[in-house]
Order: sequence, then C-alpha cells, then structure tokens
Amino acid sequence: PFKKKKKTRGMLAQERGLEPLAEIMLSQGEEAVDEAAPSFVRESPDKPELAVANAREAIQGAMDIIAERVSQDPDNRAAVKRHYVSGGHLVVKGVGDEEKKAKSTYQMYWDYAEPLNALKPHRILAVNRGEREGELEVRLEVDEEGASALLQERATTFNRYHREAIDDGVRRLLGPAVLREIRSEASDEADGHGITVFSTNLKNLLMQPPIKGTRVLGVDPGIRTGTKCAALDETGKFLDYFVVYQEQKPDAARAAIAESVKKHGLALIAVGNGTASHEMQEIVAQAISESSLPCEFTVVDEDGASVYSASDVAREEFPELDLTIRGAISIGRRLQDPLAELVKIDPKSIGVGLYQHDVNQKRLSDELDEVVGSVVNNVGVNLNTASHSLLKYVSGINAGTAKKIVRYREEKGAIAGRDQLKAIPGMGEKTFEQCAGFLKIPESPNPLDNTWVHPENYALAEELLASVREGVEPDPEARRALKEKYSVGDATLSDIIAELKRPNRDPREGFPKPVLQKGVIKFEDLAEGMKVTGKVKNVVDFGAFVEIGIKESALIHVSEMSDRFVRDPMECLKVGDVKEFRIISLDPVRRRIGLSLKSAPGSAGASRGAPRGERPPRPEGRPEARPEGERGPRRVVVRKAGEGPAPRPQADRAGEGRPAPRPEKSYDRRPAPREREDDGMTYNPFAELLKNRKK
Repeated sequence: PFKKKKKTRGMLAQERGLEPLAEIMLSQGEEAVDEAAPSFVRESPDKPELAVANAREAIQGAMDIIAERVSQDPDNRAAVKRHYVSGGHLVVKGVGDEEKKAKSTYQMYWDYAEPLNALKPHRILAVNRGEREGELEVRLEVDEEGASALLQERATTFNRYHREAIDDGVRRLLGPAVLREIRSEASDEADGHGITVFSTNLKNLLMQPPIKGTRVLGVDPGIRTGTKCAALDETGKFLDYFVVYQEQKPDAARAAIAESVKKHGLALIAVGNGTASHEMQEIVAQAISESSLPCEFTVVDEDGASVYSASDVAREEFPELDLTIRGAISIGRRLQDPLAELVKIDPKSIGVGLYQHDVNQKRLSDELDEVVGSVVNNVGVNLNTASHSLLKYVSGINAGTAKKIVRYREEKGAIAGRDQLKAIPGMGEKTFEQCAGFLKIPESPNPLDNTWVHPENYALAEELLASVREGVEPDPEARRALKEKYSVGDATLSDIIAELKRPNRDPREGFPKPVLQKGVIKFEDLAEGMKVTGKVKNVVDFGAFVEIGIKESALIHVSEMSDRFVRDPMECLKVGDVKEFRIISLDPVRRRIGLSLKSAPGSAGASRGAPRGERPPRPEGRPEARPEGERGPRRVVVRKAGEGPAPRPQADRAGEGRPAPRPEKSYDRRPAPREREDDGMTYNPFAELLKNRKK
C-alpha cells in the first residue's frame, strides 16, 4: 500500500505545466494549438525532467494528458470492452512442429480460434493450462482501429491532435488494460464453473449407496511389489492381509484368494482400477470360477487411495501396517461405505473434477468442504463407528471435538445414548443442540436415538410412536392439539411422523448399486454395436467418462446422450449412474472407446430424425476476414498478454483516412444465442474418432 506509484507520461506532462495546452487542444482548432504551443517551452536546470525543449514536445505532452484521460474514463472503458467482446477472437497456436503436435495433449488447440462472446469455461481452462505448460501461445485478436474510431465518434474533436491522442489512449493504455480484464474475467468465470462441476460430481460420488453387512476383500493391484489384498469384516474392521504375484505366480495367487474368501466368509472382492487391474481381474475371475466361490467382484476407482495410505489419518488408524496394505483397506472400505472412507481423502485427489488443479485452490477447498459437510449431515453418521475424519463434518462439531468423541469411545466403550454426549469434554449445550440430530446410535435402548428425531422432540415422538407403528396417524384435531402442547409447527410434526413410519432412512438408497462381475473382458473383446453396462466416473462439459470393467475409461459425448438435444450432460447423467451403453466407436491405436445412449439405428427412437445439435463442427483456425467493402478497411491488431502497445500510425494532418465509426453494440458477457449449440468436436479429445464414425 505504500509503494510509490510509477509516473506515467501524462503525470509527467502535468508536472511540466502542459495541462492548459491540453484544454486548448480539447476545445479549439489546430491553428490555436500550434500558436499556443511555443509559450509552453521552458528550461529547468534544477530539474531537467521538467524542461520542455520545443513546441512539438509541448504538443506531445498535452496529447499524453488527453490519452490518459481517455483511458481512465469508465464509459470509454465499457464501450471498448463491449466492442472487443462482440468482435474479438481468442486465437491459439501450438508451440512446436508437426511431430510435437501429434504427441501433444493439446493438439485440438494447435490452430484454433473462437469468438470471445462464445467461449466455454472448459476451453478456457484447457487453453490456460496449455499456455502455462509452454505448449500453446494464446492471444486476443481485436479490432483496435474500430475501437479508436468508436471513441473518436463519442467525443467532439476540433483538431487532429485530439484524434491522435484518443487513438494513442486506446492503443497504448486502454486497449491492453481491457484485454487483460477480459482474459482475467473469463478465467475467473471458468474457475467458478470448474469448481461447480467438481462440487456436483463430488456430491454424487459421496452419495453412492453403501453395501451393508458384507465382508469384503480389498485388492490393490501392483506388478513389481505384488498385489496387496486386505480382508475386512462387515463393519470395515481389518482382519488379515496377504500379497500375491499374479504375473510370476498366477496359480499361487488364485489359491490365496480362494483360501481368504473361505477363511473369512468374504462375499465381495473390490479390485482397484490402477496398474495391473485387468490382469488381477482375470486372476480373481478364475479363482471364483475354479473354486466355485460364493462371491462376486467389482472394479473400484482407486483415485486417492495412495494419498490416504500415506496420510496422518492412515498412520493413526494402522500404525503397524505398510502403506501399501492401507491402500488395499481403503479400496475395500470405499465399496462398503463410500462416504465414510472418502471423507478421509483430500477431495482434490478423488479425480471427479474439471481441471481441478488449475482453478483457485482456496475457493475450491471451501466449496468442497461445504459439499462434504452437506452430504454428511444429509446422510447422518453412526456415533459408535464413525472416524474423527467423518465426525468433524457433522454440524456443530469441529476437528478437536471429533477427536474427543473418538477418545471417549476408546476409554469408556460404546456410547449408549445421545444424552451421554453431554459427558464428553467440550460438548456444550449449543454444540449438542446442533449435532445431536445427525448422530445415530443403533445400539441404544431408545429407538429414537437411531432416527432423525432431535432429542428436544423426543416427548412428542414418544407420544406418537405406538400409534404410528400401528399405521394410525393423528387426525386434524389431534395434530392441532399436539402442535399446541409441544409448540411445534406443522412441518416439524409431519417430519416426525414420516421418520417414525420409516426410521433411519438412508437418502443414498435410491442411488445405483455398484456393477458386480463374475467374468472379465478386455479391450480386444469389444466391438462396435456391443452393449456394455458401465458406471459413470466423471461428468464434464463435453460428456461423461464411464467405467466398463477394463483399464480404459470410455467416453460418451454430450451429442450421444439422448435422441433429444442435450445442452448440459448433467441433465442426463451423474457420477455413480449405472446404465447400459452401446459402443459406437473404437480406436485400437489410442485405445479409446466411444459410447452412446441414443436409440440404435432403425429403432423407433432413431426414426424421428437426426437430433438437434448435430451440425458439422465449426472449422478450426482463424475466422474468415471481413469483406473489404462491408464497413471500410479494418486494421486487426494481435496482442499477447504482457506485450507492449502496437506502434501508433501517423495520421495525416487533414485527418483523412480515418475509418468510418462502428455502431455501438450492446454488451453481454454471455454467448450470443444461436439456433443450435456446437457439437463440441473442436474440443472433444475423441473428436477425430467421432468424426470418422459420422462419415
């Protein structure tokens, strides 16, 4: 705040006493300016920087003052911004030759241009990342000459000096500032959009239903150090572990899995989807088949398992175990109860976001914490089994109080009732009031302790309990009496009755269950037209990534999600959805799989005609130049962030050759409405594959 402001050319001209000359320039003709200029010539031996050597230097100083005023006028800034956004383009070029392009992640942006008023958030995030990594050069291409003409039309000018000053103000000062602002605002909006996408996906991921009362074998595939397997009981308690080497000793691996399943009565095997997952799935499938094991297996997303296994939380839980075994435990537990296990992992490591490492990290962390807290309180937690990582998200409980609850459990044993919470150090009346309704105790002798009913309403609930269980609800007169007696509203009374009808309901029950398997497929088994059951792993702007039981994730593009037009993929799919998809394209070289939910060709749904939005992709590269005679000649200026201003052309003394002014357009940051949205081929990583299919 105390840093001295750098002097501008306009500020220096004011110190030289040239402001009166600037006023003459604004209000009188060229001859008056030329006559007055010599009187401002001055010498300054003590301060040479304040000297004015000649009349031309005085005129230039006055022009600098006017240029600065032009750039600082908020109306001018808004007008130039509207002009740039309505007619400018984002132009992207790849850095490198064709060989580098072929290997680049950003090859779809290698020669790319798009109007500024039609940019989509995920494209901005992708381009920004490519620029940071040195893969792409990004610039905004705008019509500075048109902007200069626009401001000259807005002003009343009496001489060429004034017009040149406006032009200089646009090119040297206002234009670069507006371009930075446009780029910054676009990036901020893209950040917000990316955070929203991540939050929505995370919520759907955390809301996946648990598999209750099932013993699980968690499998963390590996090659060099072997595959770690951990057996867990129905509550997620660690039972045993072993290591198999499926590459070197496949027979021993199958035998070890069969032995563990029989020994511990395991009903489900959770195989991580990382390195060597496919090979391990084959071993598991063979073990189930050869030994006639009464169990199935499923593939579990292991994103974040390694992060958890090396965390302080994992070390506290399993101080004696190797971190690789902790990873296998995490994989098994996230199948048993996804919410209870995933809250232990930094949400940014779970892998359901859109450029999550590029957005504002503080905003992202705050938003994700809010989402996790919302889900935890929506689902509720078992007070006697929840870890402190889960308890800290309960309303009213912080990390310190959560650890005190766990410590109290360890010292005193299982908590028998909600009232016992008040004996925990740090659990005051207000904290109890906030958290009690979200903490459930299945072991409590009071059945209300395992419901959503808050202790302050126990008296009312107990009066209703017997009749509601018999299927008898209070009539309107009885409801009115209960509301008056216990000072509750109609909504609270209705909620208590609904909870007593169906106690301890889990809002996750309506979500799809995991896809269970007995056999295994590989990429080579797939064929176009085949139907596969898959689980949605991540939903982004251009489509969704789907796990179909092999190492590679498949993509369903937004244009393939329905026979009708779909603007937002989240209208059709969410993380965790399990659906039957049709394979429409396979790329054996890049091992990419394209899916569709559209009606198959020839079916009733497909006979309705092509869906909206199936127009050809917009050509990549720079937009076509405007016809010369449309609005006069146009000078397009290309400038990258951080570059200096373009050189200002010398205007003729008569002021001729100035381009015709452009009509001012309304400014709207949203993309201009179009009859049909683009089909996304220009930014879809599977674009080439889908284009070839459509041909």
